Amino acid sequence: MDLKINGKRALITGGSGGFGRETARILLDEGVDVTLTDVDEDALRAVAEDLGTAHQVADLSSVEGVAELFEVVGTGFDIWVHAAGVTGAKGDPLEMDEEAWSHALNIDFLSGVRMARHLCPEMIERQWGRVVFVTSENVAQPYPDETVYNASKSALLSFAKSVAMQHSASGLLVNAIAPAFIESPMTDGMMEKRAEELGVSKEEAIESFLEEERPYLVLGRRGKVEEVAPVIALLCSERASFVTGSNWRIDGGAVGSLDL
Repeated sequence: MDLKINGKRALITGGSGGFGRETARILLDEGVDVTLTDVDEDALRAVAEDLGTAHQVADLSSVEGVAELFEVVGTGFDIWVHAAGVTGAKGDPLEMDEEAWSHALNIDFLSGVRMARHLCPEMIERQWGRVVFVTSENVAQPYPDETVYNASKSALLSFAKSVAMQHSASGLLVNAIAPAFIESPMTDGMMEKRAEELGVSKEEAIESFLEEERPYLVLGRRGKVEEVAPVIALLCSERASFVTGSNWRIDGGAVGSLDL
């Protein structure tokens, strides 16, 4: 399918991660000029070299770091995919300290706000822009041991919805995707830790996690980044020109409630 975005310019944060990498691959195939950014210089360089695309190391955890990024790459992008984020500290919601809250909110939420201030005004001025934020199933179905992540991603979704309501009539379409339990270094680490704690193999840890912690994930497996990136790419395109302010769940059925 021709996404009708040939010649557009895209910036992808979290560019060395699975979502960023696979989304970039699709956009490049569609004729989009893609720039990747990430804080992990070695991983970013490896992905950029593999894809043959531009890249710039950046730390989005501060106003200064974001400003330095745009001093180098400029702000003239038509498409922005915000896949940067962290899982944050885990544990009892009442035992999360100030540092745990600040870390998750700073990276998962405020980095998006900082980026938007630089990128969105020019999209509005040009009357065409696409923004896709990566949230999580946790915004619809929070888990108590992941409370700082729940709250940070929920704040990001609220911000996305607010910008969409304010500016979609000016051609800036803002959406989000909410993936669940995708094969990635993040979930690999979670399952390796679980396997160690239970004294079982990683595969057995995944199986028990699905049974005990994700009973509504009816497909019964982790998703793949290749199953998420096409949805992101669609939302970046002219094909999704009547979609804004939405949060597309890519969760294998993991959320048990109605999608209202």
